[in-house]
Amino acid sequence: MDILISILIGLVALLHLYFLYFEMFAWTTKGPKIFRNFPKDLFEPTKAMAANQGLYNGFLVAGLLWTFFISNVLWKDNIALFFLGCVVVAGVYGAATVEKKIFFIQALPALIAILLILLR
Repeated sequence: MDILISILIGLVALLHLYFLYFEMFAWTTKGPKIFRNFPKDLFEPTKAMAANQGLYNGFLVAGLLWTFFISNVLWKDNIALFFLGCVVVAGVYGAATVEKKIFFIQALPALIAILLILLR
């Protein structure tokens, strides 16, 4: 189960690393293709806002990757639960306010990792 938990944490970290890249560096180029309902003329004016969101995703990546360097299992689990919990909250909020599929892409893998940690 430890390997599965590590894989899920790594997956969630990779997703957020992509979100960081997308929001900080590709918002105006990839954004209109991903968010088709968002008016195309608003991507350039919201570039700084998206970059700020990307920075926060970077903090999530850092926290999740930190867990791979912690040897104490209790401490490691607590750090993982905190950052995975942040991801779940962000995913649920995004699903409620932006698009439902955000829950499945962002929150669900983190939620599964949380459940596996708690059931271990």
